[in-house]
Amino acid sequence: MINKTSIIERIGVVGIILTALTSPCCFPLFGIALSALGFGSFELFGGITMYVFLSLVILSVIGAVFSYLYHKKVITLIIGILSSALIFYNYLFDEDSNNTMYIGMIGLMITSLMNYYETKIFNLMKNKSVILKSTITCPDCGHKKEETMPTDACQFFYECENCKKVLKPKQGDCCVYCSYGSVPCPPIQGGGKGNCCN
Repeated sequence: MINKTSIIERIGVVGIILTALTSPCCFPLFGIALSALGFGSFELFGGITMYVFLSLVILSVIGAVFSYLYHKKVITLIIGILSSALIFYNYLFDEDSNNTMYIGMIGLMITSLMNYYETKIFNLMKNKSVILKSTITCPDCGHKKEETMPTDACQFFYECENCKKVLKPKQGDCCVYCSYGSVPCPPIQGGGKGNCCN
C-alpha cells in the first residue's frame, strides 16, 4: 500500500513542479528555455493547463492522506492540506499575486519529503525488530533511567532527574540515546550513520 500512495504523492508534486516550470507566468526563464528547446510553454493561468495543475495538487493531497493513514503523523498531513489550500486560494481569490502559490508549492514539496522520512522510519520499525527502550546513564552522577526513544525526531537534550544536569550528545553522535543510552536510536539501529536524524 505504501509504495502506491508514495508514488501517487510524488507524481502529484513532481507534476506540479514541471507544470509550473513550463509556465512563463511563474518561472519565465524556464518557460523561455524550454520553448527554445522545442518543448513549448504553457499558460498556467489559462486553458486546460490550469485544471491539470489543480488536479496534480489534489493528487498530491490524496497521496498525503494515504501516507498519514499509514504512519499517523498528523503534522505532515496538516502542512500538505494548508499548502494545497494556499494554491487554491491563489487561483480563486488572489490571482494578482503568485506568492501564495509559491508558498503552497514549497509546502507540498516539504510534505512529500516529510512523508518519505516518516514512511522510512515506520517501515524500519515494522520490518525489523527495532528496540524503542533505552536506559540512559548520567555521566555525572551515574543515575540510570529507562526511557522510550522517539521515532520521528532526535532528542538532543535530556535532563537527569537525579542531579538535574542537562545532557547533550557527544561529538559525532546524533542524540543523547546514542551517547548515553544502552541502546542507540531507531535510525542508527536501522543502519544509519553519524548525524542520521538531521
